[in-house]
Amino acid sequence: MKKIKVAHVVPMLSPGGAERVAVHVVRELDRDRYEPMVISFTGRVGCDLDQLLDHAGIEVRYLGKHPGFDYRMYSRVHRVLKDSRPDVIHTHLHVLRYALPSMLLLNHGAHLHTVHNLAEREVEPRARWIQRYAFSHGVVPVAVAKEVARSLEWLYRTPRCRVIPNGIPTNQFARPQVSRGQWRAREGFRDDDVLFVCVARFAPQKNHALLLKAFAQGPGSDPRVRLVLVGDGDLRGQIEKQSEDIGIAARVHFLGLRSDIPDILGAMDVFVLGSDYEGNPLSVMEAMASGLPIVSTSVGGVKDLMQHGKQGFLAPPGDAHGLSKAMKSLMDREVRQSLGRAAMRRAKESFDVSTMVRAYEELYEDLVGRPRPGIATTTFQRTTVPVKQAGPTR
Repeated sequence: MKKIKVAHVVPMLSPGGAERVAVHVVRELDRDRYEPMVISFTGRVGCDLDQLLDHAGIEVRYLGKHPGFDYRMYSRVHRVLKDSRPDVIHTHLHVLRYALPSMLLLNHGAHLHTVHNLAEREVEPRARWIQRYAFSHGVVPVAVAKEVARSLEWLYRTPRCRVIPNGIPTNQFARPQVSRGQWRAREGFRDDDVLFVCVARFAPQKNHALLLKAFAQGPGSDPRVRLVLVGDGDLRGQIEKQSEDIGIAARVHFLGLRSDIPDILGAMDVFVLGSDYEGNPLSVMEAMASGLPIVSTSVGGVKDLMQHGKQGFLAPPGDAHGLSKAMKSLMDREVRQSLGRAAMRRAKESFDVSTMVRAYEELYEDLVGRPRPGIATTTFQRTTVPVKQAGPTR
């Protein structure tokens, strides 16, 4: 049987959650049935995602987009889609502004678009007409969480939007390559330090300022406690200055961009996130798979990933006092360990990448009208038949 050619289209292979999801999917597709490829609008950016795709032997087309509007992208996207003729074009983030004309003009294969954040946050308001046109002209939207699906239905009037929750390679985070003690010794932390960690880009959405305020109000006064911030972004300098202004700079550690996230999480005690809004954040799943309890604002798909009081604690968005109180409650080692074990069990049962990939494979095969192995053929109606959800009901 001829393999199904699937092309994932991303703005760039940067270390963001949406890009990582796309790479997870193409790497885990059944190669006996699928021929995956990736189209990246920019050139190589030196991220670990490039290396993962290289090692997996997956074709990547880098289109060399310049910053800002680049009219050359229309012809470049058209050329690569015309040459490769994928059976499924799977887009992510804001690529439809360049890819949609060729997708419709070539009129070949099935089209779907995964929405990784709340619909009103995915693209700027002036570009929403592109998404609306796409969803009304054959591009199937997929949401990564139920709240994302609700936002799509509200903003674009998409009926019964499919939900395929994100997934991660849980074993990779459950078994870091470097031990907790080794990592701490190498990075200058003591065995008895209590380390709170946040892995997130420094952007307004992630609200690191709220996190610093909560940390300063609560556990930051204890000399044993540290806040470890992993990532980079435009607001990093501002957050570094804020930590100095409120007197906690000595207990806040900025690690920058790192590729050893499983090792970092394996050496931590608590994962914290202060976001104002989210889709279905991989960082929370990764922390849970590493056996960390979670302290987070109750936004987007986070409240579907964990239960308050069972795998960690949730606070309303913007509530520094609530975050601080939750962080202080996890100063107790037994509480941390109990919630952390529950978080790891939850991740292993519900968040593994294999569940997500199987759900996308079902969708691809339905879209191209090919029966799945061992499953009777059915007629697929794009606007009325929901895809089987991955993992638990969310």
